[in-house]
Amino acid sequence: MSRLFGTDGVRGLANGLLTAELALSLAQAAAVVLGHDQMSEGKRPRAVIARDPRASGEFIGAAVEAGLASAGVDVYDAGVLPTPAAAYLIASLEADFGVMISASHNPAADNGIKFFARGGQKLPDEVEDAIETQLEKEPHRPVGVGVGRIQRFSDAEDRYILHLLTTLPHRLDGLTVVLDCAHGAASGCSPQVFKDAGAKVIVIGAEPDGLNINDGVGSTHLEPLQQAVLAHGADLGIAHDGDADRCLAVDHEGNVIDGDQIMAILAIALKSDGKLKDNVLVATVMSNLGLKLALRDAGISIRETGVGDRYVLEAMREGEFSLGGEQSGHVIFSDYATTGDGVLTGLQLAAEVARSGRSLKQLATVMTKLPQLMINVKGVDKSRAQSDQGVREAVRLAEQELGETGRVLLRPSGTEALVRVMVEAADMETATRVCQELASIVEKRLALVA
Repeated sequence: MSRLFGTDGVRGLANGLLTAELALSLAQAAAVVLGHDQMSEGKRPRAVIARDPRASGEFIGAAVEAGLASAGVDVYDAGVLPTPAAAYLIASLEADFGVMISASHNPAADNGIKFFARGGQKLPDEVEDAIETQLEKEPHRPVGVGVGRIQRFSDAEDRYILHLLTTLPHRLDGLTVVLDCAHGAASGCSPQVFKDAGAKVIVIGAEPDGLNINDGVGSTHLEPLQQAVLAHGADLGIAHDGDADRCLAVDHEGNVIDGDQIMAILAIALKSDGKLKDNVLVATVMSNLGLKLALRDAGISIRETGVGDRYVLEAMREGEFSLGGEQSGHVIFSDYATTGDGVLTGLQLAAEVARSGRSLKQLATVMTKLPQLMINVKGVDKSRAQSDQGVREAVRLAEQELGETGRVLLRPSGTEALVRVMVEAADMETATRVCQELASIVEKRLALVA
């Protein structure tokens, strides 16, 4: 049997892979694994559950709540809230664990179940494996006073908003901000917190109907935000995805500001305030080389990780670093959050615009993005991508040619028979030429034998 948990919980087509029956069983299994300490003392564990506004989240959430309560867990239903809000509330309530029902930036037909441990921490692989193992066992079914109770977490959104406001280094008075909430989980709380912080707010993509989440809006479709920023003469725009754990931005001229640029701006701001632990930013190998060059000039080093916010989080916890993230807009402030938080990131970015008196476009000039090209080479033996001597020599020569103003990255796919060849260079012509040459060598050297 293949592993049920993916890189970010259990995700798939609602009523396809992810059925009500599976949701209930997963909840019962998670209750035993994550609530073990309380159960062993004869107590009922407590769990927080939240969801994004997908239609399927209603029946999946109901199934999860039923599974948890039937296994002896007291459930606090926080309703529709962002993933980072769920993580924060688990810690705030001192709950034993929590559940988020969301498929993030995926289409409305998909959904997912993500578990958090005590303190709102993501689960390590071994705990997810334990939940999968527990699925094969008889569920824990207490009776009488042992069954769990379900109650509405009535002040969940207010707690999260107040928490966000306490993180602000500077109010947003005088700023006009366009928010694109992707018809998702932040549709209520993000506009409210920006208004409470003093900004004039124009809102788009904040009319969720259960079926329109991420549909032509949000961080994966920035065109509506760009148009709205220009139409309203706004200072900046902020885009979330469906569960609001990421943030991308648009400056007053409609230029896209990606996660790397956001991290550059915020890392430098934190360093100037003495709040960037060890003057280190944690980022993945996919971050643009321009980020590393910009931060080097600012006296900040980068700790690189594999692709995925879970690896960023692991490195941040190990080094107790204060800032990390991904080019996609997952940005993590460990002083305030245990996961990427798009609303928090947007607030911090807007606060730096207000504090500095400079436009977002001006702030973003701290980093020059190097031209980047990626080619997926299919039908190859990806297991030899790092060991084949011909490929290794070609990469060495390419890196020698590019020098400090470029780099090469070969990444075997985790799910397909392909190798991703990525090249950054000082100009797109060089990036294209070098990337095509390397892709050709990879295709020839690693071709699968029929």
